[in-house]
Amino acid sequence: MKSRNRLLFCLLAVSLAANPVFAEDLTGTLKKVKESGTITMGIRESSYPLSYLDDKQQPIGYHIDVCNKIVAAVKDRLKMPGLKILLQPVTSQNRIPLVSNGTVDLECGSTTNNEARRKQVSFAVTTFVTNVRMAVKKASGITSLDQLNGKPVATTSGTTSVQLMRAHEKGKHLDFKEVYGKDHADAFLLLETDRAVAFVMDDNLLAGLIATSKKPADYALVGEVLNVEPIAVMVRKDDAQFKKLADDAIKGMMKSGELDKLYAKWFLSPIPPKNISMNFPMSEKLKELIRNPSDAPAEEYNRKK
Repeated sequence: MKSRNRLLFCLLAVSLAANPVFAEDLTGTLKKVKESGTITMGIRESSYPLSYLDDKQQPIGYHIDVCNKIVAAVKDRLKMPGLKILLQPVTSQNRIPLVSNGTVDLECGSTTNNEARRKQVSFAVTTFVTNVRMAVKKASGITSLDQLNGKPVATTSGTTSVQLMRAHEKGKHLDFKEVYGKDHADAFLLLETDRAVAFVMDDNLLAGLIATSKKPADYALVGEVLNVEPIAVMVRKDDAQFKKLADDAIKGMMKSGELDKLYAKWFLSPIPPKNISMNFPMSEKLKELIRNPSDAPAEEYNRKK
């Protein structure tokens, strides 16, 4: 009898190990997804090349591919190959509320992981690192922040770019006019139509907007680096179970080399809709993060040592 009980115990242990869904009660996002049969991805419409719409108005990009990998891990974990994926467009203004209130399960855009946002949401391990700079028209002759005094400067509503400009040593005493676009494409249009002399934003997003503009040769990325920012997939706060699944999926991509291939696909190769390459080499900081994954906030990258 004892031998039989031991055998049954061993079989149960093996079964639980092979089926972690049953070994651990579902909580948070995974429980919600299991019960609803759907998972909602928050997507950006003009965050090149992380998340944007192609010529068929379908979301594509580096972070869309990363999120699809996370969703595949969810399907596997929940044993739900037919899990329905819903797509919810988000903006810089509403992305955090939509994640916090449960409308969006994972935000697959261009959001910076910083200490202020971590009070409301959580972030998976960093998958991209950007520098905040400015795009200008070459004809303007602008190359530095101190040339912006009295001039209109564009940024996207709900982002931190203007605060970063004012915090920078060269921007503290400038009197520039802030003009806002509702999204990155709208903000770039302010520069394109000369309603602003500069557009301050993440350099990769600026590079993407320039590459897909009507006259790419007219623009340049210039000026001081205002901030180094880790960009990551955003998830709900205090949902350790789902964050671990997302982290593990991304770490698996890093370890296998899949993330390097995705980077080459979106940053170093021709991309839709114009089949133009951004020619944006991977930074040394991101290479380091692929070797040693981290979800540290932007403040840790920018503290003076």
